[in-house]
Amino acid sequence: MRSARDGGDPVSAQPRLLPWNGVAGKPCYLVPSEDGKGYLSRLADEMEAVQLRMGTELLGHADALLGNPKAEAGELRFLANRLVEALRDALRVADSRGRRIPLPDADEDARPPQTRGAWG
Repeated sequence: MRSARDGGDPVSAQPRLLPWNGVAGKPCYLVPSEDGKGYLSRLADEMEAVQLRMGTELLGHADALLGNPKAEAGELRFLANRLVEALRDALRVADSRGRRIPLPDADEDARPPQTRGAWG
């Protein structure tokens, strides 16, 4: 891990999984600039935001279509395919962002575990 030159937040030295595929459909990665704000990083951030926004809008359409008892099989199949695409995009964004979360320092590992929250 390294720090931004201006003393900002740490930037992971790990390659970033981009929200689009490279040649032959293979994953495409970017080694980010020191500050993590290069042109391709910003483009990837914008693309991820669009993908997540489109997924949110698709959920609204899904609610409406699934609430329609007269929805036809072709419409539902089309919806299912778009939902699969949106889920795939969202999982890729989560994977990309998860890889960029810095690992805790060794000192942080020595701390006692926190008590569980209300969720479990």
